[in-house]
Amino acid sequence: MKKLSFILLLLILSCGKDDGPGYQEPYNPNDDDPVVELTDDEIMDLTQQQTFKYFWDYAESNSGAARERYHPNDPSNSQNVVTVGGSGFGLMAILVGIERGYISQSEGVARLTQILNFFEDADRFHGAWPHWLDGGTGNVIPFSSQDDGGDIVETAFLVQGLICVKEYFEGGTTEEDALATKADELWKGVEWDWYTNNENKLLWHWSPNNGFAINLELKGYNETLLAFIFGAASPDHTMPSEAYHQGWASSGNIVSSATQYNIPLILDHAGTGTGPLFWAHYSYLGLDPSNLSDQYANYWDLNVNHTRINYQYCVDNPSNYVSYGQDCWGLTASYTRNADGSVGYSAHDPENDTGVISPTAAVSSIPYTPAQSLAAMHFFYENDLMGPAGFYDAFSPQYSWVTERYLAIDQGPQIIMIENHRSGLLWNLFMQNEDVQNGLDALGFTY
Repeated sequence: MKKLSFILLLLILSCGKDDGPGYQEPYNPNDDDPVVELTDDEIMDLTQQQTFKYFWDYAESNSGAARERYHPNDPSNSQNVVTVGGSGFGLMAILVGIERGYISQSEGVARLTQILNFFEDADRFHGAWPHWLDGGTGNVIPFSSQDDGGDIVETAFLVQGLICVKEYFEGGTTEEDALATKADELWKGVEWDWYTNNENKLLWHWSPNNGFAINLELKGYNETLLAFIFGAASPDHTMPSEAYHQGWASSGNIVSSATQYNIPLILDHAGTGTGPLFWAHYSYLGLDPSNLSDQYANYWDLNVNHTRINYQYCVDNPSNYVSYGQDCWGLTASYTRNADGSVGYSAHDPENDTGVISPTAAVSSIPYTPAQSLAAMHFFYENDLMGPAGFYDAFSPQYSWVTERYLAIDQGPQIIMIENHRSGLLWNLFMQNEDVQNGLDALGFTY
């Protein structure tokens, strides 16, 4: 759909009622503000530079780390809530900012030192950080009633960033080398073996108040692959390789012969069909899937196929949602429009499609589907979805709806995966780490 027709669609507004505190008014593009056509390089430049602001301009002030969310129309919303996994993405985004010249190297070192000092003093639970931290105090903010301790998956996403920081600055100035050393020491303090609970599996949570009561095992194909690699890589808190093979891979039963649109799934996506696209992003911001294989899958083929299925589903558009197609696609976890018009959160995928597109899904998939992702980026830009910290988190042409909000875990993969597509920066840093290589070797990967 061309820009004009989409604008006309968004201007067809119902008489607005207030659907509660989470309601987001429909977004009205400004017809008097023409969109300048950009080249592919220019749209990537703009997307990276704007998205970088999430982790630099809108970071939590005391810690320097990534806020869980940012609402431009309500900047006080959750302003002190630091996201651990999103902060790992933020560490990597700052490295991109240095490389792209958005900030100087000395500015980057100062901010990264501030962030690592915060995580050094923050609450940890057998070495693992929780899902959320108070940016002012470093104390855990419970994610749910029983989730008030360590989160091994969020921790893995933070560690991914720490390892990239270590590799980027090691051997630099005295200050840079100290930063690299601290990053290395922080991740090596995580007790991955504790989170096995003495069994051949990894458990997502542990709390001093609730122990392993949540009892959520990391199992089946999803976003959690990194945790097993770090568990195998840890020199002091090594997880047995059987936790990967018997736990995550279900003794080989993770392999799937299913197809969608005649495209092989390769692995069972946690019994959900294809799953949301962030599964092809979070563990692969540093972990390079280009030549990554083990006895269960070729992970490049896995992620390309996952993305192609998501794309083809939107092109096929079985629910006949407005604007879905070759330029407007991408289903993943993000803010969403609830049936009553209020704003919620949902893991969108072909099996859970409510007519809401999440720009991060297509943008962060650019290494796997470059032409299709660039087409989507142009569409999002030309339809006025670019805000102060990158593309807004979610929108729906079907319902003339855009949420002018941001989430760290959706913004981070965009700037990082565009950079991996352009230069391989984060992939190269992460894959050169000797501990990572040792972990991959221990689990039987080739790379």
